[in-house]
Amino acid sequence: MKYLVLLVVLVVAFGIWRSRRAPDTSEKKPSRLALPQDMLACAHCGIHIPQAEALMLGAQAYCCAEHRRLGPA
Repeated sequence: MKYLVLLVVLVVAFGIWRSRRAPDTSEKKPSRLALPQDMLACAHCGIHIPQAEALMLGAQAYCCAEHRRLGPA
């Protein structure tokens, strides 16, 4: 009888220990890396910015509205 109680206590302790330990990071899928973007130079100051963030005026790319208003340097 005492071995049965000891077995139950060990099983419960093992279950609690397993539920509280840190999750295994080796099972997680690696995060997806962002795809590279084309970089454009600002026509006013020359700073390079991603194409998705560039403000276009015709064929000219600008980094901000102020530089677009001022035009090419």
